[in-house]
Amino acid sequence: MYELAKKVIFKFDPEDMHHLVIKALKTQRFLKVVDYKKTYKNLENELINMKFSNPIGLAAGFDKNAEVVAPLANLGFGFIEVGAITPKAQPGNPRPRIERLVDELSIRNAMGFNNDGVEVAKANLMRENFSKLPPIFINIGKNKVTPNEEAINDYEILVRELKPYADAFVINISSPNTPNLRDLQNAKFIEEIFTRLNAINDVPKFIKFAPDMDFGLATELSLTALNANACGVILSNTTQDYSLSKKPDLTKVGGLSGKVLAEKSLNMLKAIAPSVHKKGIIISSGGVFDAAQAYERIKWGASLVQVLSSMIFVGPRIARNINDELTKLIENDGLSSINQAIGVEL
Repeated sequence: MYELAKKVIFKFDPEDMHHLVIKALKTQRFLKVVDYKKTYKNLENELINMKFSNPIGLAAGFDKNAEVVAPLANLGFGFIEVGAITPKAQPGNPRPRIERLVDELSIRNAMGFNNDGVEVAKANLMRENFSKLPPIFINIGKNKVTPNEEAINDYEILVRELKPYADAFVINISSPNTPNLRDLQNAKFIEEIFTRLNAINDVPKFIKFAPDMDFGLATELSLTALNANACGVILSNTTQDYSLSKKPDLTKVGGLSGKVLAEKSLNMLKAIAPSVHKKGIIISSGGVFDAAQAYERIKWGASLVQVLSSMIFVGPRIARNINDELTKLIENDGLSSINQAIGVEL
């Protein structure tokens, strides 16, 4: 059914269609037409005092203002990452800023942390019944106008204001769409930000890295973050390596996600996991479309796996589809729990 709908959806501007989808999901609060949730005993896991009904989560970028958390939970995700949220509202980069690379099942995204700011996000989250929701991760970023030397102040504001609504925070210093943001991917800043944010509260905190950095450096920075009491790392954000696309256009800005990122994000995981997976939680993100890919990430050390672009191309059943097959893969390997599969390739 979604394949038929997609033929119509893809005729419209991606961002306009996204806004329509958000509006449609809001109606689910009252109509509750869609419910893809399902219990899979062998996919359940508990990590840092959070219970995950399954390991498949929705990455940041879809629900930027935490408007439709409950409807997204009904799609069967094991956890949901909202945001990125900044202290002040900001419009983001000029439109058009999203491009579907349909033949490559990929997305070019140059949004630029467009969101309505922390107060709006907080008001939206206040309406949620968290006892009925999966773990909620909040992706936080600095405002574009905030210079890098003052960036930590923005992250502190967000961690203070959003603490009651976050099961975990994701520190975003790796988006390619905010000028100079990736310059913050250095040991000094990472040590300082975790020291200061952990002094504010004990909500678990993750850091998200770009796939374009040297994997050796990314390993060092992951260990730096974990030594500074990060709970884990997310590998990875979008890529600016346009050579991955069959039709590279280096005049365009933004990051690529989807199928073109799959191999690179997997290679990043394979490079970093041997040093990291026993010291903290790894969340793998980038180009995952099916259960086989998700299972491969898990066996290479990822405790959790995120999707985003694949929901656009496959549809709202993406989490249900992956979990239906993933539970069978676990059984076929003679395992009783997803936890037994984490890191077996290592």
